[in-house]
Amino acid sequence: MRVGEWMLVGGMTLAVSLGASTLRAASIIDNWASVKAPPAPELKQVKVDPKTTALLVLDMVNQFCPRYPHCPEMIPTIKTLITEARAASVAVIYTSIPQFAEADVVKELAPTRTDPFVQSFLNKFLNTDLEKILKDKGITTIIVVGLAANGAVIDTSSQAAQKGFGIIVPVDAIAATTPYAEQFSVWQLGNAPVISPKITLTTSDMIKF
Repeated sequence: MRVGEWMLVGGMTLAVSLGASTLRAASIIDNWASVKAPPAPELKQVKVDPKTTALLVLDMVNQFCPRYPHCPEMIPTIKTLITEARAASVAVIYTSIPQFAEADVVKELAPTRTDPFVQSFLNKFLNTDLEKILKDKGITTIIVVGLAANGAVIDTSSQAAQKGFGIIVPVDAIAATTPYAEQFSVWQLGNAPVISPKITLTTSDMIKF
């Protein structure tokens, strides 16, 4: 093959290679800069049945709360929910990751000696007896509050929905480290396939026991 032919073939190969590279680069990333936040989800009034409802307080421990900008301000909100739940004889269940214990729960929300306490990572059903605790108490609906919105809240709610539980999420009682993560978490809970029909988004003052 002559030098000119080699150059022609080489040029064509390079062009094809560059074209393939350009095609491979086209992806969802190209649209990120133009993404706009969707409309806020509908928040609904909720009337719960105390006999079949539990309040699940996720990872509200001293080691985590200061890392989340909205966590300190939502402690009174969660405390009110706990107080109202106890007054209505609603079961209150606490969680943490395995490294922390009941004594690490922020003092304003401290569990009583009779409150169940389970330890796991994002999915609080994983390697715990949480499902048994709920079913033994006749629970069919779970109110989920705590940390993190884009971690344990989403994962545990997703698992609960797939196990057949109804989930209520007061969006003023969950937090993440950034506003975007909080907004995404609420959107995902309200729109994700399979789980969203089992999830009701609300606020703490729209829940009636």
